[in-house]
Amino acid sequence: MASIEYSQVRKGNVIVGSDGQLFTVVDRNLNTPGNWRAMLQLKLKNLKTGAVTMSRERPDNKVELAFLDKREMQYLYREGDDFMFSDMETFDVIPLNKDWVGDLIQYIKENDPCHVVFYDEKPISLELPPTVNLKVTETEPALKGATAAAQNKPATCETGLVVSVPPFIAIGEQITIDTRTGEYAGRVSK
Repeated sequence: MASIEYSQVRKGNVIVGSDGQLFTVVDRNLNTPGNWRAMLQLKLKNLKTGAVTMSRERPDNKVELAFLDKREMQYLYREGDDFMFSDMETFDVIPLNKDWVGDLIQYIKENDPCHVVFYDEKPISLELPPTVNLKVTETEPALKGATAAAQNKPATCETGLVVSVPPFIAIGEQITIDTRTGEYAGRVSK
């Protein structure tokens, strides 16, 4: 960790709050009203809770800048309440608890790559690729003459993820899903 002045904080930096929580700087605005004292207004996103807050700081006050370590990992398998991930460089196997991973596990299959972000050797977030391809394992049969403009239907993917898909999607097809929105993004061509 490095201690810097708030005036040096930029968008995208991760800082350590007074309570030890990590915050991503979403936006910053330095206000210098004439002969008054300058104030820096920061829009901060808590990395643990996702809550966005506003903070006013004096530019010459100090703050700890957090250095995050993003490692390429591979999801291996589930063991009880833990999901096992392997570091692609060191091949160390790291268990991540289901409460920590949450619903993100529904976007990745065994052996899929992803990134795990560490702070002080502790994992703090799981980053998925923007899109993933998953196989449809359960859905209603396709209707004859169905068009893309028709009503969507639910489809269950191989990981258990349920997405809304167009009526022409059938069991066994590969579909692309946007991991940021959780929505159907297209059919994978064979």
